[in-house]
Amino acid sequence: MVHVDDLIAEDIDLYLKKHEEKDILRFITCGSVDDGKSTLIGRMLYESHMLFDDQLSALKKDSKSMGTQGQNIDFALLVDGLSAEREQGITIDVAYRFFSTENRKYIVADTPGHDEYTRNMATGSTTADAAIILVDARNGIMTQTKRHSFIVSMVGVKKIILAINKLDLVDYSKQIYENIVKDYSKFAEEALEIEEITAIPISALLGDNITSKSENTPWYTGPTIMKYLETVEVEEADSSEPFRMPVQWVNRPNLDFRGYCGLVASGNIKIGDKIRVLPGGKNSEIKSIFSYDQELREAKAGNSVTITLSDEIDVSRGNIIVSAHEPCGEADQFQTRILWMSDETMKPGRQYIFKSNTQTALLNLGKLKHQIDVNTLNELPANDLGLNQIAVCNISLNKRIAFDSYRQNKTTGGFIIIDKLSNHTVGMGLIDFALRRSDNIHWQNMDITKEQRAQQKNQLPKIIWFTGLSGSGKSSIANILEKKLHTMGQHTITLDGDNIRHGLNKDLGFTEADRVENIRRVGEVAKLMVDSGLICITAFISPFESERRMIRSLVQEGEFIEIFVDTPLSICEERDVKGLYAKARSGKLPNFTGISSPFESPQNPEIRIDTTKTSPESAADIIIDFLVKEVLR
Repeated sequence: MVHVDDLIAEDIDLYLKKHEEKDILRFITCGSVDDGKSTLIGRMLYESHMLFDDQLSALKKDSKSMGTQGQNIDFALLVDGLSAEREQGITIDVAYRFFSTENRKYIVADTPGHDEYTRNMATGSTTADAAIILVDARNGIMTQTKRHSFIVSMVGVKKIILAINKLDLVDYSKQIYENIVKDYSKFAEEALEIEEITAIPISALLGDNITSKSENTPWYTGPTIMKYLETVEVEEADSSEPFRMPVQWVNRPNLDFRGYCGLVASGNIKIGDKIRVLPGGKNSEIKSIFSYDQELREAKAGNSVTITLSDEIDVSRGNIIVSAHEPCGEADQFQTRILWMSDETMKPGRQYIFKSNTQTALLNLGKLKHQIDVNTLNELPANDLGLNQIAVCNISLNKRIAFDSYRQNKTTGGFIIIDKLSNHTVGMGLIDFALRRSDNIHWQNMDITKEQRAQQKNQLPKIIWFTGLSGSGKSSIANILEKKLHTMGQHTITLDGDNIRHGLNKDLGFTEADRVENIRRVGEVAKLMVDSGLICITAFISPFESERRMIRSLVQEGEFIEIFVDTPLSICEERDVKGLYAKARSGKLPNFTGISSPFESPQNPEIRIDTTKTSPESAADIIIDFLVKEVLR
């Protein structure tokens, strides 16, 4: 006798086997706030008898059929649950839903419509095969509609469903529907790179044209939402493109085996094929290919594999293994399109972390070419980049990376931008092309080294970086310090904030972006002074921690000494030798540090000087005592 539990288990096994054979469609729902995204997803789940990923486990406890399970879902409660769950999770990540129909499995990125969470929507778009852009029929095309459409187009989504929702609230007006379609088509033609736009009139709340044709829209003859999703062609990983495999890690269980593990991003590879390892350009050929514990003759796009090479060459995480006949490029300077996803403005000259697949580098943003207005599609001049803004700009990295343009390969052409201090992802970017200067300009190695120059001067070169508010006493202490070092026979140079602005940086103002660029330039000059073997003393307000960290990263460990001249704002105002605080207080001097612009105090400076207790002369002696141990011979 067969027990009923065994029958249920057998049914589940059959379901799982059939389920595994279905293809997967990844799509994203997006649009403005309250356009009906949660209601639409709830309606699709409800009417199509779809199952959440955790509902399958419920089958083991319940002998009801899957259809009965679906019919028992209460639509209103389901939508409320989706909305509440999303609202709780939107600050963390995209809410991904997993469900299935008879013919296909689905992964939907359920993203909020709020402006401040555009970053979540952008994240969900990067892996989507299609996008459902919802539009409230009462409101028409909104700014967020255009922004989301622009982003899905920018990251390479080629198929859009324009779901014109809440038709029931405009009496199922064909005219309103057609006007919205016309407006969107005009926008898409001018701004988007989309292969296919399918407009569908719906009411997510009442179920019109979700899974079955609605009698309320007899004038509409196209597919329903679910019919489109069931039949739209899924673009699979392209095996016809050149072979690319970012190395995720190196597997060396013993001295006789060295395997390179990764996901094949594009193309295919066979045993005996010629490959190249980038950056660097070392060649070899494929010796063997493994997937889990199985040896393969070949691997194609989408496969996770371990490969071994015929030659013992240096390969590590961060390298990309490519076809030797069709390699990707190498460069350290690019034109890119960037979507900024942080409340803190992105500024030219500030240093960030660049991450593309397994490659990591330090990124400096060059001058913005232009910002893109998603409403007018105009190219606007810009000095910086704010939350949800999109711009075309040049970037430079501290080392060469392997790359393709994003249009050629999403994996090797896309990147994220990470803040060095918070370690948060603050932007995403797409590589358009390498700048010609990246290939034309190469580092020239000189025969005389920094160490030889320093040895000639009998000292260890350093950057002594004074930071503090205007009027804190930085320049006074720096001047006394240099005189003392000169008397001791040391080779020095002092870079002062006001003096530098009379020459090298006279083209810069005092906006936050210009201040970042001011310090970036000074940092590069200070590094050259260190390379010449000098002790370089600098006296700059340098209000931002990220810029001071950037300067520190330019030189070797121990070559940057940060001195915080810690003088209270009230004391600096009392001194006000140049009358700057008075002007700032009266509003005549905008962006003044300590008044209308922040000063980020150093958390762990090498030396802290309290000028309320220490005179400039004594402060210089304190620094000399420190330097005798660290710098002077």
